[in-house]
Amino acid sequence: MAMPLRAAPPATTVWIEARRDRHATTLLRNPKHSSPNPRFSFQRKRSNERSRSLPLVAATSDSLGSKSAVTSEGLTSSLEGVDVFDITGKAIPITDLWKNRKAVVAFARHFGCVLCRKRADLLASKKELMDAAGVALVLIGPGSTDQAKAFVQQTKFKGEVYADPSHSSFNALDFAYGVSTTFTPLAGMKIIQSYIEGYRQDWGLSLKKNTMSRGGWQQGGTLVAGPGVSNISYIHKDKEAGDDPDIEDVVKACCL
Repeated sequence: MAMPLRAAPPATTVWIEARRDRHATTLLRNPKHSSPNPRFSFQRKRSNERSRSLPLVAATSDSLGSKSAVTSEGLTSSLEGVDVFDITGKAIPITDLWKNRKAVVAFARHFGCVLCRKRADLLASKKELMDAAGVALVLIGPGSTDQAKAFVQQTKFKGEVYADPSHSSFNALDFAYGVSTTFTPLAGMKIIQSYIEGYRQDWGLSLKKNTMSRGGWQQGGTLVAGPGVSNISYIHKDKEAGDDPDIEDVVKACCL
């Protein structure tokens, strides 16, 4: 039975930045996805004052219009006790991925997702720039280590790949989830475009029990973090399937 589809709201892309004066903070949102909003307040400091990432509170709005807090400390706290697994099956605390280095961490919808494979290539296209800046490229998918291995073999992804069988990192970061975030006009257009460009869904991976049990409705996102466990400077939460971050924003956050 056909279901009415409702277009999803703009993506949540947040830059977390603080001046040396902890009381003067700035929240920058992706201009492609936002318009002036009275909920956001800005306190300005001299433009020549050097900035660094610090835990801070910045007001933002979720898809329902209610106010929530985006903080580096809050994000880190939510990830305490969350482990991911490398392709050998070794458990690693997720925050160790950026504890001693800077990393771009992409969260895939699932390992068979055609849109995620295209996004992985998009991020990998900047790998040379990341390497020059000493930044690691990481992808985490909700699924098993066997699925992660298959993803690496099929895509030849140049970064590190980790599995999150329990979806605990996705839950901790409160990524979008649901049928209405998966079947949208944008997602349909992006899938068609991806197929035209030669990308393919791996239905064998997509129909695995641990993916099907959640219906494939999980959405992902991208963050830039480190060095330092609490140093999360950028996060983009997909509001719907195919809602890619602005790659230039990612590069600016990680490498410039």
